Amino acid sequence: MRHLDYDKNPFIVIWEVTRACELRCVHCRADAQMEPHPHELTNKEGIKLIDDIFEMNNPMLVFTGGDCMMRDDLFELADYAIKKGMRVSITPSATKNVTKERMLEAKKVGLSRWGFSLDGPTPEIHDHFRGTPGSFNLTLDKIKYLIELAMPLQINTVISKYNYDALEQMAALVEELEVAMWYIFFLVPTGRGQLDACLTPIEHEKVFLWLYELNKTSPFDIKTTAAQHHRRVVIQQKTKEKMVKKGIINYEDAISDTASQFDGLKRAPKGVNDGNGFIFVSHIGDVMPSGLLPITVGNVKKKALKMIYRESPILKELRNPDLYKGKCGVCEYRYVCGGSRSRSYAVTGNYMASEPFCVYIPKAIRHNKSEE
Repeated sequence: MRHLDYDKNPFIVIWEVTRACELRCVHCRADAQMEPHPHELTNKEGIKLIDDIFEMNNPMLVFTGGDCMMRDDLFELADYAIKKGMRVSITPSATKNVTKERMLEAKKVGLSRWGFSLDGPTPEIHDHFRGTPGSFNLTLDKIKYLIELAMPLQINTVISKYNYDALEQMAALVEELEVAMWYIFFLVPTGRGQLDACLTPIEHEKVFLWLYELNKTSPFDIKTTAAQHHRRVVIQQKTKEKMVKKGIINYEDAISDTASQFDGLKRAPKGVNDGNGFIFVSHIGDVMPSGLLPITVGNVKKKALKMIYRESPILKELRNPDLYKGKCGVCEYRYVCGGSRSRSYAVTGNYMASEPFCVYIPKAIRHNKSEE
């Protein structure tokens, strides 16, 4: 396992290669537009960015958008990165731009995974979410192409009020499609995403518990984003199970910043958070802690990504859980969880505030109350 020092290098870099997209998703964090921005990174600037990313201990690289397929040199950039030995994935929109020929091209280039968004088990749910009639059926058609090409498939699903009651059906569909991973995003109210579409704190907790049980039997891997408190739930459940089997164990032993030894979800060996193991580069080169935390900390046209990542005061702050405010700042899980910094910012305006959709009361607060 590679040594991971998130103060120096991220585990994953997301590059929004273009903001152009033909869909009108109700949750779009980018508020995507029909045409590419005139100042998006050029091919030469993109190549330099890839070189800079590679020098940061070769993190995972994801091309996203908008719709990354609307970038003409997408596969040229991917080919360059893959030949350097980088792990590259793409997350295009399911539109007419995704042809069987382009999928075959992606396979020949050597892309490690193709991610499609599917936000409901029925056309009614998915098409409403994507703002485009026919998107559900088109997505399934594109997925069939990938299956024919034997290309690893990842399904991305944003969980919100729109599909909360259909998660069992959604899981069944994901299993039917024989995907490699179900990548689940919990809605952050930024861009077009609305606060009233987010799950309540209790609903978040219920979904986390459901995912924990699902992961025991599902034939696909499960990964969550903007759901840092899912790690806390997994550790709690693992701890309870061990206590039943072996008797009382030292609860504090379950609190570690190498959460993967407990959760088994095949994610980063250390939990990532906005600006902490995770970094986002926009279509015009702006660097942000994540696409869901739209605070610009630099621009790769002016400064190398590694220098921005290592030197930004905002990113340094985000990488110090002891500086978190409210209950997150005293929570015994702050080093493995830390709450979603992007959601804290979206709801409160303070990226260091407590995760607003977490039901857990930290031990320190419970002890203080019991002493009063």
